Amino acid sequence: MEPGGQLDMQQLLQAAAAMQSQLMSAQQELADAEIEGSAGGGLVTVTVSGQGELVDVTIAAAAVDGGDPEETAQTLADLILAAYRDACQEADDLQQETMAPFAGLGSGGLPGMPDLSGFPGLAGSPGPAGLAGAPDDDQPSAGESGEDSPDRES
Repeated sequence: MEPGGQLDMQQLLQAAAAMQSQLMSAQQELADAEIEGSAGGGLVTVTVSGQGELVDVTIAAAAVDGGDPEETAQTLADLILAAYRDACQEADDLQQETMAPFAGLGSGGLPGMPDLSGFPGLAGSPGPAGLAGAPDDDQPSAGESGEDSPDRES
């Protein structure tokens, strides 16, 4: 806010551009990240991107039992699924951590933005007299008799 209560539009635009740049950097960081998950004590390891896309699966030779292929197939399927879920949970945690600074954007808390709480017309903030929703000194407030009000009959 400038002296006199005027909003500095240039400052607002610069803050918005900086925030957009930070958001794009955070999204790129997530896209470039690779997260590992494992199961069976490391018998199966999977790698997912920061967006949860499966990138790689590694199965240790010890996970394969040549004597019982049906049992091995089921065990591997279970281990791969568990490792993938583990990796996805880690990716979700990374997303929440990376995007936490932007969590307030939808609720009005704009990090790095000027405080607009005194800006006329915003919900919950006082506005100058005469604007819709602003208190008018000529009108009686709650608890006053309103004798001068033309809307009331005596």
